[in-house]
Amino acid sequence: MAYQNIEVDFKDGLGTITLNRPPVNVLNIAMMDEINAALQEWQGKKDLKVVLFNAKGKCFSAGVDVGEHMGDLAPKMIGAFHRIFRLMDKLGAVTVASVFSSCLGGGCELAIFCDVAVSAESGKFGQPEIQVGVFPPIAAQFMPRTIGRKAAMDLILSGRIITAEEALRLGLINRVVKNEELEKETSAMLKPYLGLSAEVLRLTKKAINKGLMDDFDPSLQAIEKIYLDELMKTNDAQEGLKAFLEKRKPTWKNE
Repeated sequence: MAYQNIEVDFKDGLGTITLNRPPVNVLNIAMMDEINAALQEWQGKKDLKVVLFNAKGKCFSAGVDVGEHMGDLAPKMIGAFHRIFRLMDKLGAVTVASVFSSCLGGGCELAIFCDVAVSAESGKFGQPEIQVGVFPPIAAQFMPRTIGRKAAMDLILSGRIITAEEALRLGLINRVVKNEELEKETSAMLKPYLGLSAEVLRLTKKAINKGLMDDFDPSLQAIEKIYLDELMKTNDAQEGLKAFLEKRKPTWKNE
């Protein structure tokens, strides 16, 4: 596949997906399809140990394309976006995010879903979806299990943006490094995993996930049903998305 929105590389057990849709790596359906194609190609790859998500441009990712989230396109976008996480869940390899500057909405979900995340000091994390009348399904499923119910409620219900240091304190990410040392520190974090057995890594990750006693896909399906069958049929969800595109404050009708 010829990639237009990402760069893909595989070498010595490390698969790298670099977000490259200037200026702020907004995730549209085409970009999601490319990420899915790369992850699908790596399914069953016996020597894959680590998948690294990093980015070029001004930031890691400012989120999903709101313009492709309207009307009939919404189910297609949700399907393409959530397939990324389903493929990551099935992959078995260690997943790592290397983040700088804005890491918001769908971009934040991608980063925090990874097993390990390192951020530059410039990192800003948040799920601002509620401010445009929707909620983040992946974060709703995954964040309470990562940082606890109360912290997840605060972040998702307020939509507030937090610093890398606060994200570290909450347990959303693993490490904060100096801006100029992000690439070097990311490589240092990868080194221990790349020296281990791919199969042992896969089985150990499987055991940890079993220990959580939580099946990701059935839980996400239930959340998707609320999102598509209930939330996206409300007037306020449509108003919030429309207001965002029109660069105005939404007028909520509470219906």
